[in-house]
Amino acid sequence: MANSLRGEVLNLYKNLLYLGREYPKGADYFRSRLKAAFLKNKDVKDPEKIKELIARGEFVIKELEALYYLRKYRAMKRRYYDEDNK
Repeated sequence: MANSLRGEVLNLYKNLLYLGREYPKGADYFRSRLKAAFLKNKDVKDPEKIKELIARGEFVIKELEALYYLRKYRAMKRRYYDEDNK
């Protein structure tokens, strides 16, 4: 693996690890799944395949961010609109 791809992979892992702290099932659950996913692909040497895996990881980052924004939105909505329905 080229050094530039290695850096991208490490950066992706760090970003996912950081985002996993707020995961609904818990940080330990997320960390174990993340580690298993990265270890499963540790022997990949093809730069194109590595780029595909990095792209999938970036997609997961976007999905996690959307999940967190949605959770925040729902909490704000509950805070302001649940009292009106009572």
